[in-house]
Amino acid sequence: MSEVKARRMNMSQAIAMAMYDAMELDSSVIALGEDIADPQGGGVFKCTSGLSDRFGTERVRSTPIAEQAIMGAAVGAALAGMRPVAEIMLMNFITVAMDQVVNHAAKLRFMTGGQTHVPLTIRTATGAGFGTGGQHADYLEAWFAHTAGIKVVAPSTPADAYGLLLSCIFDDDPCLFVESLPLYFAMGDAPVSGQRIPLGKAKVVREGSDVTVVSYSRTMVEVQAVAKELEKRDISVEVIDLRSIVPLDMDTVLASVAKTGRLVVAHEAQVDFGVGAEIATRVHRELFGQLRAPVGRVGAARSPVPFSKALEDAFIPTKQRITAAILETLR
Repeated sequence: MSEVKARRMNMSQAIAMAMYDAMELDSSVIALGEDIADPQGGGVFKCTSGLSDRFGTERVRSTPIAEQAIMGAAVGAALAGMRPVAEIMLMNFITVAMDQVVNHAAKLRFMTGGQTHVPLTIRTATGAGFGTGGQHADYLEAWFAHTAGIKVVAPSTPADAYGLLLSCIFDDDPCLFVESLPLYFAMGDAPVSGQRIPLGKAKVVREGSDVTVVSYSRTMVEVQAVAKELEKRDISVEVIDLRSIVPLDMDTVLASVAKTGRLVVAHEAQVDFGVGAEIATRVHRELFGQLRAPVGRVGAARSPVPFSKALEDAFIPTKQRITAAILETLR
């Protein structure tokens, strides 16, 4: 896997490549989750396909459908010196194991006075648009961003998924790695084998001068499409991909907004109490006198994810809503 020469790959392949390379590099890296080993198929989204053939079922373990057991075993393994990568198939299912994540993984380093580390990576997927209903598609990143002791990462490209996942696996603190269902099979530039991306470093993916738009994960696709369309109307949009939500790279955001004077934050999670609210507050505090308009926010409706296709399409942040928020800041 580390010798892959393809110039393009999808996010599922990039994640599989990162898992393979990490396990080759360090024998303490193990994987556990539902159906992740072959011959079950390498996980529902094929992100661990072939790993058990190469590393054996001692290091790549398919588990029962029991999220508490998966997380409890992963926390214990991390405390014992391993670097477990626990797959929770869908993000909503983490709710079953919140005690292990929030009260144990995230807090043990603090509660032991720094004597104990929990080098655990939780891989999980989410995203609306597939008619999976209200219990399978929520973006819950703000829940965990609000919990001290855990890092939260949400890539939008295959190359970023690879580099960020490697950094998570070899970080000494627990990391929640949020994968986007709609992006799993979207093609992008292949990563450079072995190249890690530092956690907490945002990326300016498009330079502009009129307005800054900050996003992450799947919504980056819509944001970049909007920026390209608005360029035809002589509106210059600077686009920032956060990549990491915790740590949050406010330096990059503030430098951009200081230049453009305007900001819109877009994410798939609900607008209320979301990551966009935190960024907006910090920008208003730091750059109040330089802002030309209030910070705009775009996100999902305050509702469980609808099952109906028509309602689900209305629930997800659309290009039209992102465009309207940008134009509002330019009035």
